[in-house]
Amino acid sequence: MADNRRPENMERITTPQLAEAFINEQLAQLRAQIGDKKVLLALSGGVDSSVVAALLIKAVGRQLTCVHVNHGLLRKGEPEQVVEVFRNQMNANLVYVDAVDRFLDKLAGVAEPEAKRKIIGAEFIRVFEEEARKLDGIEFLAQGTIYPDILESGPVKAHHNVGGLPEDLQFELVEPLRLLFKDEVRVVGKALGLPDAMVFRQPFPGPGLGVRCLGAITRDRLEAVRESDAILREEFAKNGLAGKVWQYFTVVPDFKSTGVKNDLRSYDWPVIIRAVNTRDAMTATVEDVPFALLQHITQRITREVPGINRVLYDLTPKPTGTIEWE
Repeated sequence: MADNRRPENMERITTPQLAEAFINEQLAQLRAQIGDKKVLLALSGGVDSSVVAALLIKAVGRQLTCVHVNHGLLRKGEPEQVVEVFRNQMNANLVYVDAVDRFLDKLAGVAEPEAKRKIIGAEFIRVFEEEARKLDGIEFLAQGTIYPDILESGPVKAHHNVGGLPEDLQFELVEPLRLLFKDEVRVVGKALGLPDAMVFRQPFPGPGLGVRCLGAITRDRLEAVRESDAILREEFAKNGLAGKVWQYFTVVPDFKSTGVKNDLRSYDWPVIIRAVNTRDAMTATVEDVPFALLQHITQRITREVPGINRVLYDLTPKPTGTIEWE
């Protein structure tokens, strides 16, 4: 069993040189632990799982099988990026699972946020279990556990699937990042050559866009969330806000309002923009986005995203609001 306590004298990884030293140390430990056996990883495309994947590819190559489940709730271009980076650039043994219809059919008509979360989590575990059973000789399960996960919820990072797998699939864990904080993981990811879009990916909820398509998820509103989010991220990047704002995204609620589009009356959804800064996610302040930029983003979203006729800006700090809407 790995020691999950971070040594008091452990130096924080803040430079490429320290990251290289950590990588070399982990490569040796991973090769010693895994040997010639096979290891499985649920690769979401988030920072933690991507860095673990890159480390294991460097350590044991195609002894690693990565499973990427596209549940239809990822941001625009993310499944394609995972395939491009890991299969095409890093020659990973990547299993891509298109489970979009499966997830969205299960979620149809479910409006309660916690019920949506449970369906997404349970279905993810089922899909991952099915893929794991297709593979022979897997003895290890890699996880993107980082130190805050251990501090907050114990040694098992449940949304990386261990908690819900059946008894016969309780593999030995591989957790090379378990003593690192998020900022250190990013430094390591950069040293491993991962693209900035992955390394500096902003926090993203486990249920993905499922908690930003408010109420019961419909495919058309989900696409409105995905497309408006892509426009927001593009404009923030162009205008120097991508690295300045901690988290920014759009949500689309399940109600409509009257508007005018193309000289005709419309009855469409609003998009709500959320942009906040925080140190610990316990409290958050709202980013003061220039009004001219908000106007430009509004014009783009209402012009380019079907079904949208209004754009709103959420001015609520935490507390009283939470960062996410659901």
